[in-house]
Amino acid sequence: MSLAIAGMGWVTPLGNGVDPVWDRLLHGDEASATAISEKFGDRSYSAFRVPESGLTGLTHPRLRRASVISRFAAAAGLEALKAAGVKVDSQNAGRIALIFAVSNGGVIYTKRFYRDVVEMGAQSASPLLFPETVFNAPASHLAAILGVTGTTYTVVGDGAVGLLAIKMAEDVMTDESLDYCLIVGTEEVDWLLCDAYRRWRLLRSVPPIEPFSKQKRGMILSEGAGAILLARGGLITIEHAHAGGCYGKRGGAEKILMQMLRDLSQTEIDFVVSSANGTFIDQAEQGALEQVMPDAFVYTAKPALGESVGASGLWQVILGAQALRHGELPPVLHADPNISLRLSLSRMPVAEARQAIILSSGVNQQIAGLRMAIH
Repeated sequence: MSLAIAGMGWVTPLGNGVDPVWDRLLHGDEASATAISEKFGDRSYSAFRVPESGLTGLTHPRLRRASVISRFAAAAGLEALKAAGVKVDSQNAGRIALIFAVSNGGVIYTKRFYRDVVEMGAQSASPLLFPETVFNAPASHLAAILGVTGTTYTVVGDGAVGLLAIKMAEDVMTDESLDYCLIVGTEEVDWLLCDAYRRWRLLRSVPPIEPFSKQKRGMILSEGAGAILLARGGLITIEHAHAGGCYGKRGGAEKILMQMLRDLSQTEIDFVVSSANGTFIDQAEQGALEQVMPDAFVYTAKPALGESVGASGLWQVILGAQALRHGELPPVLHADPNISLRLSLSRMPVAEARQAIILSSGVNQQIAGLRMAIH
């Protein structure tokens, strides 16, 4: 079943709003890094954070104590519904499904809750913090804020979780009692999260992210949210959501990517939105693309926006939809001009583009992809 994108919402380190962020990417802008330190740690890390202006005007009683990821999700979800002209009321609240894609969860709230326990004893831990440590807390907040009473799921995974949520939406939308499925992916950044990725040798200390570099210097984490509202008809469709696969060792990622690209490229593909982020993922995707689709144009936004993990897959879908809609690809920042892939190293017209592939390769063994088209 082909589902169509009825509306989109975007909260990023470059600001919020699909069109404003897209315009900044077209002009080659990139997020500014913020240093994150911790009094119990001896290191500081760089991260791309959402500016305070990104959540201006977002007010709801439930958000007063909600986690950062819940706030990002609410902003993106509301924008997607508004873009589609959908107003949730008693007549349609049960006809909208919600799938929430999350990777690292409420890291900040988890740390705060257990730090209170360690420092001052269990009796001092705030019961208001504990619910935010649960992975499905943001979905609960979002459903309540939007007034959605239909099917609600939380999908937990790595950077590929957003595309896996879209795959799940295909199954959910077989229920004819549903008119829409809202998919939201979100991420927050904290010192503890940065420290974990550094210990896994996936993080670099300062920007820039250098996509497809042989050195594999690592990524910069970012935060924000992406939302897409899926319906059964529209201009831009998800033609084939591919479940991909899981790799046991890093060397196995390229094999899964090659098979997935073969499955998705049964028709002519105009460009690919890659998930290259400065880690081993880049070499896996480059190798697969060179062997299966050497002539396709390739774009990655992670040098400009950072690696948003739980939000990254939906960010890539938004990028693909915008490129098809506007007939342009933004420039890939900080890439070696001698690379063998056909990167959009400068702002590049793709006016005749009709189909695109989104590759989403997570660093924790998940790979997924999809093919989208404009009609």
